[in-house]
Amino acid sequence: MENGAARTAQPVIVAIDGPAGTGKSSTSKAVAAQLGLSYLDTGAQYRAITWWMVNNGIDLDDPSAIAAMAGKPEIISGTDPAEPTIAVDGLDVSGPIRTQEVSSKVSAVSAVPEVRTRITELQRSLATSAEKGIVVEGRDIGTTVLPDADLKIFLTASPEARAARRSGELKGSDVNATREALIKRDAADSSRKASPLAKADDAVEVDTTELTLAQVIECVVTLVEEKRAAK
Repeated sequence: MENGAARTAQPVIVAIDGPAGTGKSSTSKAVAAQLGLSYLDTGAQYRAITWWMVNNGIDLDDPSAIAAMAGKPEIISGTDPAEPTIAVDGLDVSGPIRTQEVSSKVSAVSAVPEVRTRITELQRSLATSAEKGIVVEGRDIGTTVLPDADLKIFLTASPEARAARRSGELKGSDVNATREALIKRDAADSSRKASPLAKADDAVEVDTTELTLAQVIECVVTLVEEKRAAK
């Protein structure tokens, strides 16, 4: 029944931003699936280009070397929320991009303006061509990538809650070490000159610290349905 309603409803572009460990990916995928929308994990795109740079021996301490190669890899994102995919030059990299090596280097690569320009163009193209609408999650979607999104949501949570969640995802990782890594990543993402992590002025903030994933999903679905009904 819900899917039928989703098909006849107005397409809606939803931007979900926030730091790592707030539940962005799980929430975005579930909301998109429930409402019959496409889904885009923009972080995976930055991880993919970082993975390519690492794999090709690019000096990641040299922003000009990164900038020179930003246009080289072909990055294809699948937008099915049930099975989102990411491929680089025809190779499925959904596993390799989640390694600690890529995680530790993605902030440096994604801070390079030429990289952000390239990936932002990809993101806008995918978002505007999604027939039924799309949920796009990242760090600068509401502020830079899709400033005219129909609905902007900014997820937050305490560093402790985020570290506990991320440690659960990265089996066997140390919670304190994960917390420190998240805080370091936040600082890098919030202070970079090109499209920093920031809450859009017109975004709805949702603090997920005390909420279960199901509660966060329900909250966001309600916000999207209200926005769609008003279109």
